Amino acid sequence: MTSLPSSSVQAARHALASRLRDLRLDAGLTGRSLASLADWQPSKVSRLENAKTPPSDADIRTWCRVCGADDQAADLIAASRTAESMYVQWRRLQRSGLRRLQESRVPLYERTRVFRVYCASVVPGLLQTEEYATALLTNVTEFHGTPDDVGEAVAARLERSRVIREGDHRFAFVLEESVLRHVVGGAEAMAGQLGYLLASMAFPAVSIGIIPAGTPRRMWTVETFNIFDEDRVHVELLTAAVTVTAPGEVAQYAGAFAELSSLAVYGAPARALITAAIDALG
Repeated sequence: MTSLPSSSVQAARHALASRLRDLRLDAGLTGRSLASLADWQPSKVSRLENAKTPPSDADIRTWCRVCGADDQAADLIAASRTAESMYVQWRRLQRSGLRRLQESRVPLYERTRVFRVYCASVVPGLLQTEEYATALLTNVTEFHGTPDDVGEAVAARLERSRVIREGDHRFAFVLEESVLRHVVGGAEAMAGQLGYLLASMAFPAVSIGIIPAGTPRRMWTVETFNIFDEDRVHVELLTAAVTVTAPGEVAQYAGAFAELSSLAVYGAPARALITAAIDALG
């Protein structure tokens, strides 16, 4: 590495190093004894445990084998591979505009069979109308100061959304009721968007649940996230995009989605909430 890693990447490295150290301690091994069993120099164990050197896949497999924890190797390898790419600032992703960002995800969308999407702030991209997407991406462009290619980006987003009507895909969306009440693009654009949500509920491959405001809950409101099959999760923060591929973390998001889904209403009650939000626009 010729450049310093970001603080987030370094934090991910330290988290991985801590997990390796915990495995050694749980196995009752000292650093020197682990090094001896792995046929390494003791200094290598120290470098790995202090996140001075990122471990290779082979290093992780050896570490887990020596510690009697072969079943954790896959999870640790996935965490290691994504440490450098898991956290990417939106400014970096959007530096050439928003269109390329929309297009870059098309292969992932086309190969994913099951989509699970949770949103607490805006309507998911796959369900957005042209007017709503235009207003939203205009706001994003202005806030992040990225090149203005909103028209092309919207066209790319709508083209990407064809997966809802084509191919062998299934979609489960869970939205907080607040999503219905956040007016994006003015009353007319918002009414059209909510109307499209109602229409989308009739798509054979689509399930849309709404969590009513005031619902008692054990699962708190969290950041927007998208689960693609059982392989990865995309998490959207204000300043960055986070990609999660470690199996254990993907499973945690799947568990969170299941809990949030259990809080939602579907069918007629969900349609009533959307209709009420349309009526409130006046």
